[in-house]
Amino acid sequence: MKTEYIRKNVHQESKIYILPNAFTAGNLFFGFLSIILCIQGKFNSDSARESITQVASLITPSNASISNSTGYYLLAILCILASFFCDALDGRVARLSGKTSLFGKEFDSLADSVSFGIAPCLLMFFLVLQPIEGMKDSYSNLLKNTGWLIGFIYMLCTAIRLARFNVLTNPYILGHEKYELGDYFSGLPAPAAAGTVASIALTMLSLNLQGIIPILLIPLMLLIAWLMISNIPYPSFKHINWTSSMRFRSFVALIVGIMLIFILREYSFAIIFLIYVFYAPLKYLPRGVKIISYKIGKIREKNK
Repeated sequence: MKTEYIRKNVHQESKIYILPNAFTAGNLFFGFLSIILCIQGKFNSDSARESITQVASLITPSNASISNSTGYYLLAILCILASFFCDALDGRVARLSGKTSLFGKEFDSLADSVSFGIAPCLLMFFLVLQPIEGMKDSYSNLLKNTGWLIGFIYMLCTAIRLARFNVLTNPYILGHEKYELGDYFSGLPAPAAAGTVASIALTMLSLNLQGIIPILLIPLMLLIAWLMISNIPYPSFKHINWTSSMRFRSFVALIVGIMLIFILREYSFAIIFLIYVFYAPLKYLPRGVKIISYKIGKIREKNK
């Protein structure tokens, strides 16, 4: 009976449903395009430099100076954010249409590893994790020796996060409903982590802070990497739709977020993503302190 059950579901679980997987393919496409733009921005070898700069000027303040490489990086950041929105839609479309499958879940994770692992890691490696002119020798030497390692740690944590999510939500594993159908993710989602990194890079380029912010971003990148593989519960928002109800303060927060996007433009994304990143750790900090205090008390009792 067990063999028949598996055989009966192989065809169903391997189906490629057009609409949700089209969004996943869009996610992968924008991630791939972001990687290409990062490489072109670093080596500045494309023939369409002027048009790239003109398009990039549409998303930056009028008084900001945009070099050829900056234009490529800005478009690479927009591609990562576009991947974020495609990723947010593919699962929602699949659930609403009832066209979910294991193929779609695996395809989504593979696309995420490119768009939210390699792409933001390459972006930050070129912008932050490499020495730049005018940097102190101590910082320059630090980046020369450890920049590649920091980037790899971030990418490694992204891959672990995606693999763990697939295991926890596998429909053939007992207890998967808690993680697949619940209102919380276990650890910071990889798309949110990539969106945070990309939005901070967008703010950094818009304000011409390449020489100031990088040293501060390295600890933040490592913190984000750790949060991805942590067990801290983060809100998922996967069940929110047009018919969903919300608390008054949540509704006010939504309106404020929309206003931030219109008023602060490119700076608003960094604020919104950072609020999401630090909301859960700050919310569960008192509980964590109690757990640590309890364990320390138990250890002291054993040592008496």
